[in-house]
Amino acid sequence: MTAIDTKHMKRALTLARKGIGKTSPNPAVGCIIVKDGTVVGEGWHKKAGGSHAEVHALEMAGDAARDADVYVTMEPCCHSGKTPPCSEALIRAGVRRVFAGMRDPNPQVNGGGFAALESAGIETSCGILEEECRAINLSFIKYVTVGMPYVTYKCAMTLDGNIATLTGESRWISCEDSRKQVHLMRSRMDAVMVGVDTIIADNPQLTVRHVRGKDPLRIIVDTRLRTPKSVTLLNGALSRRTIIATAEIDTDIHRPYLEQGATVVVCDEYDGRVSMPDLLQKLGLMGVQSLLLEGGSRLAGNMLQHGLIDELVFFMAPKIIGSNGFAPFTLEGITSMADAIKLDFIDIGRSGSDIVVTARPERLCSPA
Repeated sequence: MTAIDTKHMKRALTLARKGIGKTSPNPAVGCIIVKDGTVVGEGWHKKAGGSHAEVHALEMAGDAARDADVYVTMEPCCHSGKTPPCSEALIRAGVRRVFAGMRDPNPQVNGGGFAALESAGIETSCGILEEECRAINLSFIKYVTVGMPYVTYKCAMTLDGNIATLTGESRWISCEDSRKQVHLMRSRMDAVMVGVDTIIADNPQLTVRHVRGKDPLRIIVDTRLRTPKSVTLLNGALSRRTIIATAEIDTDIHRPYLEQGATVVVCDEYDGRVSMPDLLQKLGLMGVQSLLLEGGSRLAGNMLQHGLIDELVFFMAPKIIGSNGFAPFTLEGITSMADAIKLDFIDIGRSGSDIVVTARPERLCSPA
């Protein structure tokens, strides 16, 4: 890998990031085509169902693509979906070499794109800035390998670790910049999920309002169907994009929610609650690749303790509530520091007056 290769892959990554949150169920991919040291084509996957990054770059390059080098953040696909295989398009264009950031983990590809290119006499190389290329598609990677969504937990908390006061007040712990950042996160997710206690306490909209972007699916985890029929998520157009996950099998209790336009998903029950592994598997079958978990503490604690959270984002405000506040996680059985759930810090930054900490569990426990 040369400095020139790194430079070109960085540009391809910049292009790929333009598609984050817009391409599901496909990955975000960027591509550039270089001829005699000059970039002659660029492209990125702009939306699901549309042309892939390589095709956009080839269209821009035209005849200049012949004998050119291609830099793409993920192995070109070799199967037909809503669009033809990108490997075939590259072969027809007569490119000389293809440099990819990473293999496509999709079992339908996973080396097949490289094999097709090499059979046509095109030189291939893989692994340039692989870590960065994987980082922009963590949801896609998890989804195509295990069939479940990548779960990101977020919360706003005071410096002393509280998400609400003794009376349950939580608006607003974080600053306006952080609230905009949360809406940006929502716009990049397939779905956002909360527990029924959060619905009852806060009556949230769970939409994207402070930034431009799409609204995600809304998921309420409600084991016994306690969600009031009057909440915002069950009124108007919002209800048609709202899923209630429950262990309640009585269809008569489902009916009022269905009549308001919501979808009811019946899950297995575990320890008196909706089985979260079962729910995540069902969401995967529905095509949900990325999931933003926004609370509350019992739901978040249960998922963290059972290894179902992949990433955590804490917006820490310069405020102190004291020992009477509410912690972000309700956890059971941790009596010593040896039993603590350990995290790896991925990033620490600022958002207005808040500190933003991104972390991942050191290891994911086996789901119960």
